[in-house]
Amino acid sequence: MKNDHGIRILINRLARIDTAGGWIGDLNPTQKAALEYLSAANQFSRSPSHVAEYLGTTRGTMSQTLKALVRKGYVTERRQETDQRSICYALTEAGVAALKEPNPIAKAIGALPPDVREDLESGLMQSLRLALAANGGRAFGRCRTCTYHDSSFPNGFCTLLGLALEAGEKDKICIEHKEA
Repeated sequence: MKNDHGIRILINRLARIDTAGGWIGDLNPTQKAALEYLSAANQFSRSPSHVAEYLGTTRGTMSQTLKALVRKGYVTERRQETDQRSICYALTEAGVAALKEPNPIAKAIGALPPDVREDLESGLMQSLRLALAANGGRAFGRCRTCTYHDSSFPNGFCTLLGLALEAGEKDKICIEHKEA
């Protein structure tokens, strides 16, 4: 049990270092985390409620965060064509540029040998799945690993939503993900 406690402490310490590095220009760590999520999410998973659920915060907090990102020019918002009540966010060039800023944790992970990175990612992913299952959270997996993904289409097809995926979306995060 002591080793488990030590691992949790290391994860928390790394998270705090990462958060401290999240202050970039006029962005705070929550805004940076929202940008990171939006850059990795598919077209169906970019609403305020999706970002909030992924980051483990409230919808109200995330709604204010996204409004601030729009005002600062890091994201754009648009109404969904299928449901005018639903808003979808996308990164602007400034948002993409902000994500290219150096990060000490990313640099440290990049310096690890490839096999260590793979083992670390695998172990953390298993831990995340267990924690989400214990708390009733969603997995948010990549489209290409989803039971609803049909790879017979050029960019893939979501059989759950009945929609073709755009180029590159099969490698993006989806709120509807269900492990194949």
